[in-house]
Amino acid sequence: MTTLINAYATVREPPALDFAHVLNARRDQSDPALSEHLQGFGGYIFEHGGGEMTQHLFHVLSHVRRVRHHLSISVEPEALDGFAAWAKAANAICFLPDGSVRAPDGRALILAGGAAPEEGAAVPHPEDAVARRARSIGQLEALGIPVPSGLPPVVGEPEVLLRSAQDAALRASALFLVALRGESLAGGEALEVAELQRRFPHAASALSPKEAEFLATHEPEQQEVINAVWRYEGCALLLWALGRLPELPFPKGVCDVPTVATCMLELGGRLVTDSALRPTAELLDALDLHLRLHWAARDAQLGQTDPPAGLEPGVVVERHHTLNWLVRFQDADWDDVDTPT
Repeated sequence: MTTLINAYATVREPPALDFAHVLNARRDQSDPALSEHLQGFGGYIFEHGGGEMTQHLFHVLSHVRRVRHHLSISVEPEALDGFAAWAKAANAICFLPDGSVRAPDGRALILAGGAAPEEGAAVPHPEDAVARRARSIGQLEALGIPVPSGLPPVVGEPEVLLRSAQDAALRASALFLVALRGESLAGGEALEVAELQRRFPHAASALSPKEAEFLATHEPEQQEVINAVWRYEGCALLLWALGRLPELPFPKGVCDVPTVATCMLELGGRLVTDSALRPTAELLDALDLHLRLHWAARDAQLGQTDPPAGLEPGVVVERHHTLNWLVRFQDADWDDVDTPT
């Protein structure tokens, strides 16, 4: 008996459908209807997942938010093994006629009526992402930083669509401009915004709405000034991502601001016109590690204990935010980037 399967794949380019099938429909992110459909599918999952946000349900919904391709496929019984192999390679979860949502291995993630998920059922992740998580956990264990094994991997190489090197350079420029203004206000010798914008035109053109508002405010709140100075950390992260700084030190202390400033001033517009990003795997390694460091810092804060291994939480937060922006986490613009752990 033919099985109708709706597959929700997160990879940029799913593999060929090299098994016996009938393709009923297919759409990707270029179809505006996909977003509306995924919202409805997410609502179905939440309702039948118990209607209360659990770690398992959060992971399933996170997969839905990363979906790039939705396929409706009719598959004969003898081709189901081939479909399962395809679903694993496509990093797809599947909606079946019985109302269940299943992983590529067939285990039920969500069952109609709100029953508990099948034992061992887990949201799929690309192999490189799973291996990356294992390496990060090993690094942190060696440093005496405990993190939960249930914290999922970050996006894998087959899934990620990085922002361009030019966009990263423009963002670094904007962060530098904001940090300069913040530092000058904190020091009591405010630099003129018009002069900053004249000296750094690329930065001025790349400001986010909240950044533009900060620069336009003559006397911003003290916390806004403090937040602005922290932007040096995001700038340093992007300079590293663009290969302009040789390494990303373990976040025990703030970045070397004079080195960041020298780099930005010497490069000028060449940062935008003549930069390339580091290999994707290297950037994802940094993201996966900082996701877990952020969890450790938050756990210490909740437990009212010192951060482990001398972590500087502010640096971790700024780096995590910047890396999530770089990998287009939830497709959010800079001001709206989230850093869940």
